[in-house]
Amino acid sequence: MSKANDTSSLEREIEATRERLAGTIDQLIYRASPKTIVGREVASLKAHFVDVEGQPRTDNILKVVGGVVGVVTLIVVLRKVTS
Repeated sequence: MSKANDTSSLEREIEATRERLAGTIDQLIYRASPKTIVGREVASLKAHFVDVEGQPRTDNILKVVGGVVGVVTLIVVLRKVTS
C-alpha cells in the first residue's frame, strides 16, 4: 500500500470520527438544555397523573391528595398542641 493511500484512509477515518463526535456533542447539548429537561420532567409528571388515553389516573391523584391532606392535618394538630 502506498503512503498516499494510507494518508487518505487516515483522513477519512479522522473525518468520520469528527462527524460522530459532532453528532454526540449535539445530542448532549440537546439533552442538557434546560428547556428539554423541563419538557421531560413535565411529561413524566403528566404521565403519572394521566394515562395514555388522556384519562386521569385517579389512583395516583387520590394518593397525592391524601398525602397533602395528611400533612395539612398534621400541621394543624401540631399548631393546636403547641399553642
